[in-house]
Amino acid sequence: MSIVRHPTPLGGLTLAASERAVLYCGFDEPAQVLQRLGGGRPEAAAGRVPARHALLDEARGQIDAFLSAGRRTFDLPVDFRLASGFTRQTVTALDGFTPYGRTATYGALATRLNRAGAARAVGRALGANPLCVIVPCHRIVPASGGPGGYAGGTEAKQFLLALEARDVS
Repeated sequence: MSIVRHPTPLGGLTLAASERAVLYCGFDEPAQVLQRLGGGRPEAAAGRVPARHALLDEARGQIDAFLSAGRRTFDLPVDFRLASGFTRQTVTALDGFTPYGRTATYGALATRLNRAGAARAVGRALGANPLCVIVPCHRIVPASGGPGGYAGGTEAKQFLLALEARDVS
């Protein structure tokens, strides 16, 4: 497993990957992610990339392209080991739910999960999404019309929503 801190317009994103899949893409510091994953290579604690890690290189390239409106989807193998229970169910339900440039409400996602009335629980679960940006939880918003919460902060969520809205108009 390897971890790297990657600078983006959203702020620093930490990326963690095994040889087979991306395990984490989010705003926590590398040491926190390493602890959640239960260890790893020494360079991971400092957020350094090993000499060669093709999957991390590919993930960084796809994220950069997405954040510059050069890509609308991700083609990366992902592993949801950092999500369990309702969080995993909620995050995996995002697949194909809300297309690029569109939003849906927490309540609509709760209904998709056969949990009508569980909008707040859906919001909490999305807040624990271990694959932010790659698995687009930013497209889920409150029924009130505001942006709602986001692990990277409201400004990061607004940036992502505005980026996608500009690109589809």
